[in-house]
Amino acid sequence: MSGGDMGDIQMSAIADNPSIVIAGAGSIGCYVGGRLIEAGRRVKFLGRDRIKAELAEHGLHLTRFDDANTTLPATAIEMSSAAEILAGADIILVAVKSGNTAEIAAAIADHAPKHAVIVSLQNGVSNADTLSQGVDGRPVVAGMVPFNVAALGGGRFHQGTSGTLMIAAGIPGLLEALACDRLDIAESDDMPAVMWGKLLINLNNALNALSGLPLKAQLETAGWRRLMADQIAEAIALLKAAGIKPRPATPLPPGLIPAVLRLPTPVFKIVAAQMIKIDPLARSSMWEDLDKRRSTEIDELQGAVLELAHKLGLQAPICARVAELVKAADAAKAGSPELSVEEIRAGL
Repeated sequence: MSGGDMGDIQMSAIADNPSIVIAGAGSIGCYVGGRLIEAGRRVKFLGRDRIKAELAEHGLHLTRFDDANTTLPATAIEMSSAAEILAGADIILVAVKSGNTAEIAAAIADHAPKHAVIVSLQNGVSNADTLSQGVDGRPVVAGMVPFNVAALGGGRFHQGTSGTLMIAAGIPGLLEALACDRLDIAESDDMPAVMWGKLLINLNNALNALSGLPLKAQLETAGWRRLMADQIAEAIALLKAAGIKPRPATPLPPGLIPAVLRLPTPVFKIVAAQMIKIDPLARSSMWEDLDKRRSTEIDELQGAVLELAHKLGLQAPICARVAELVKAADAAKAGSPELSVEEIRAGL
């Protein structure tokens, strides 16, 4: 996997005060880019005209679960819907949906400098590989964003959960170019393991989307936690069969996550509070996709587990059921179906 091994990355140091382009000005792209601007970095955005108009009217408002809030005026934001903005980029942070990865890779190949370092800040475990196949030899670094960001309208992007952004080690100066006070970031020498660890947690994106509940309320409900635990246990068993050892995206080792989720709610709340901060209004990105009638990334999440099961000749019935329900909700274009745990389990 690209970025998972230092040998996969071209050792080209990052220049001082690099030019950074956010390729994909959605929730994650606007939030990360805004924090970098706040820290004095030179940042441009590549995104849709709708977002460009929103930011031109309202500026960029960044809020966080711990009240670390800031507002950037529209004059501080340089954004275009044309790929030519990639010209001159030293670092390109890719934050498009997985289904658009090949398209953005082609744009990078056509417009970005040869020395540009490409960092994938996308869900799933295969986007860095897809980028590597399409960017004409430019170095690609796998990344993992553990926190949730919601687009609340009026230029406001809210980080609803805590976590440290991870990138593959191997590019001198890259960590320093991206690290700042309100954007925790670290390097890893085994990004495939990190991304599988994140994917285990991200399996709840679909459950949250199907429930229609805020994340905090969902996780404080025993039935939803048990379903989440069963789904993660199913995926962990497949990873073990494949010889994959996921690294935790939380302070808790992956193998213990199902047991913690099955704890009585009062005990769970105490344990969870020590590991992750969750805003009461935070929801998953997949819930937002259904709410805004956008295609989901179910194929990159539950779909990755199902692909692994197929390769091993095994089954993943919970992931298959959840994927089926999300695809049905996506096709219905009516937002979250607001299903109960019992309705989901009924099809197993």
